[in-house]
Amino acid sequence: MAEMTAYERLLLVRNKNRPTVRDYIPLIFDDFFELHGDRLFGDDGAIIGGVCSFRGKPVTVLAQVKGRNLDENKASNFSMPHPEGYRKALRLAKQAEKFHRPVICLIDTPGAFCGVEAEKRGQGEAIARNLMEFMTLRTQVISVVLGEGGSGGALALGVCDELAMLENALYSVISPRGFASILWKDAAREQEACNLLKITAEDLQALGVCDAIIPEALGGAHNSAEQTAEFLSDYLSAALKRKLRKGIDELLAERYTKFRKIGAFAEE
Repeated sequence: MAEMTAYERLLLVRNKNRPTVRDYIPLIFDDFFELHGDRLFGDDGAIIGGVCSFRGKPVTVLAQVKGRNLDENKASNFSMPHPEGYRKALRLAKQAEKFHRPVICLIDTPGAFCGVEAEKRGQGEAIARNLMEFMTLRTQVISVVLGEGGSGGALALGVCDELAMLENALYSVISPRGFASILWKDAAREQEACNLLKITAEDLQALGVCDAIIPEALGGAHNSAEQTAEFLSDYLSAALKRKLRKGIDELLAERYTKFRKIGAFAEE
């Protein structure tokens, strides 16, 4: 589906029938046991996390939740996490580090929630702390963008040893609508902004941000959650094997180097 524009892919990943983490987790993992709360304020339905088994190995899964209808979206705040969601994710990542479990992050958010209450509770600090702590987390971290990967809200779960994207997923420094609103003061130019931002999996692989592109079912993941989950599972298995062969100090050095290189360029 390489002929699709970025905006066409944006519409595809916003298809109400596109699989969410609620579909993928039971298809890929066994015995998922969800854990709640950040131990500071409360729980956040926009991010779920828990312990489970992946092909016989214990792992921790952290996932941003999209809904398929109004009730599901209200429960998950339309996949826009509050600071307590990021603090919950960090708490569970630290737990995984303690027990030597790999962490698998499934990213699918238009961005972190920017409401007044979220700002009062330290949204910026929560995201920044995740960036800092995940950079030195002493266990394997694999992240996959399933649909939308918007701004710092996605990057808070995107500091990892290997980042992959489903073939129609998008990963951006800002949402196309936000880009249009800031640059042109016209949110209606979202389509134009989307096609300028270089946010498709192919664009980001060429830029060195995305390490792997995972195929979807023919026509898009919404046509077969099972087949897309199989592709995703095969990628996760191979990625974990690659990372488990390396020592933690080597992984941390590679993780640091990976993110230091992003955005670096030389002028001729």
